[in-house]
Amino acid sequence: MDVKRTRSPRAPADADADKKRAAGWRGGVRPHMVLVGFLITLPILVFVFGGRWGSFPSSSSPTTTSVPNVGSRQVVAGGVAMTQTSQKIEAPKNVSAPTTSLSQNKLLGGLLSGAFEESSCQSRYKSSLYRKQSPFPLSPYLVQKLRKYEAYHKKCGPGTKRYRKAIKQLKAGRNVENSECKYVVWFPCNGLGNRMLTIASTFLYALLSDRVLLMHVAPEQEGLFCEPFPGSSWVLPGGFPHNNPQNLHIGAPESYVNMIKNNVIRNDDPGSVPASSLPPYVYLHVEQSRLKLSDNVFCDEDQLVLSKFNWMILKSDSYFAPALFLTPMYEKELGKMFPQKEAVFHHLGRYLFHPTNTVWGIIRRYYEAYLARVDEKIGFQIRIFPEKPIKFENMYDQLMRCIREQQLLPELGTAEPANTTADAGKVKAVLIASLYSGYYEKIRGMYYENPTKTGEIVAVYQPSHEEQQQYTSNEHNQKALAEIYLLSYCDKIAMTAWSTFGYVAYSFAGVKPWILLRPDWDKERSEVACVRSTSVEPCLHSPPILGCRAKREVDVTAVKPYVRHCEDVGFGLKLFDN
Repeated sequence: MDVKRTRSPRAPADADADKKRAAGWRGGVRPHMVLVGFLITLPILVFVFGGRWGSFPSSSSPTTTSVPNVGSRQVVAGGVAMTQTSQKIEAPKNVSAPTTSLSQNKLLGGLLSGAFEESSCQSRYKSSLYRKQSPFPLSPYLVQKLRKYEAYHKKCGPGTKRYRKAIKQLKAGRNVENSECKYVVWFPCNGLGNRMLTIASTFLYALLSDRVLLMHVAPEQEGLFCEPFPGSSWVLPGGFPHNNPQNLHIGAPESYVNMIKNNVIRNDDPGSVPASSLPPYVYLHVEQSRLKLSDNVFCDEDQLVLSKFNWMILKSDSYFAPALFLTPMYEKELGKMFPQKEAVFHHLGRYLFHPTNTVWGIIRRYYEAYLARVDEKIGFQIRIFPEKPIKFENMYDQLMRCIREQQLLPELGTAEPANTTADAGKVKAVLIASLYSGYYEKIRGMYYENPTKTGEIVAVYQPSHEEQQQYTSNEHNQKALAEIYLLSYCDKIAMTAWSTFGYVAYSFAGVKPWILLRPDWDKERSEVACVRSTSVEPCLHSPPILGCRAKREVDVTAVKPYVRHCEDVGFGLKLFDN
């Protein structure tokens, strides 16, 4: 580590000084004596000051970093608390990244395209360096599929002649045969975690059905993500004729299911349906209703009819990627793209979602200020849902039971330990992501008032506490995205059941979390504090009705070896590997 030394300004030379130098420093310290003394003390200086500075990714930014003003955070170590506030810090220079160098790993083994200017979106090639290397090898077929899609998006995306032609046909109310470009337009629903999961699912569907993905970007989502596709945009341009989200609901006449019910289209003989006879677009309402996906479209005959629509509008609040694996016509292709089934969102999420420089600045500054130099990072994500409220005391007790049972944090002692244990002096950082400050205050206070048995140092941080979720606030969503990424840099994660926020974070990290189970509906406390997830995949809370035209209930976990019920949602589905 380079040690930065400050040299005092040299005073102007005078006659007396010149005489002293001419006299060979008589009456003072000789230069060779200074050199000998420095060489003798150098090893001691290295031993004392060359201690453990956790490494963090290099950056093109200056080493002096401005810490974001996110409130006071208490660092607690062996009964001594030091309040950290916003200040200037000196970041060590020439410190290597946690995993591999930027040049070696910036493309994530080919997952990302190298066709972007790095400065336009710094997180694209740097955010992964803050995590451990992915445990899931990348399929060469998926890489090929992504490069092919990027070329297709560039050919048919906004601003091209083909896009203008397709929009003209849509406005004219025509669905033409053998269209060169087809589109799926995504509309948002619910909070940021839900949106990220459904965008990834919709993109996977676009890959399978040869469609261009376009996003309706609401004001609260502006400025969150960089463009993921080189040479084009995924933002739906203004002037789209069906741009009113209020018209997108389960009863919309343009809904595929409603068109089937009203005999507008048929799906009993898909081959006999000409594309020119279909309406100009179709709407898929893939939102949970009574804990089932409302549109039962994951059958081959439905997909064959849907493939004939040039324009598709899709709105969803669910991670419906597992349902695509249950569609027979897509099963083989998905097997080639994802030999490891539980890596679907892990790969697609890291490909699609790159915070803009504004959000990345928040993430990077916070990480380098508080998390970069620790031995282990443990993340706790706590969410209280309005439909199943849990008292603070009950939720905190459940979290502490999980911490004790799974040994996520060191035990408290009654006296300062002798520094004889192997872990003595190691630093563990606890990152708390919650709308409420109570969990931070209690855990911080616990380690402030008591030493640990092992002599480990525990530092407790909480970037923000907004008190309530604000779906339509851009500032709130920027903070939420920053905390999702900070949580994804943790080595261990414990999260609240049903939380899409937590799903995204641990899937990015490639870490199997401990899930804090929700109490039964008639109880206030959960008997089991937490369970370890079998997979890093998110959960599909509301699986579709399978059996297709027969409309019969089928437990797919009994017939598909790569599907299991979720630990936190008993009837939900998630992908996993043995």
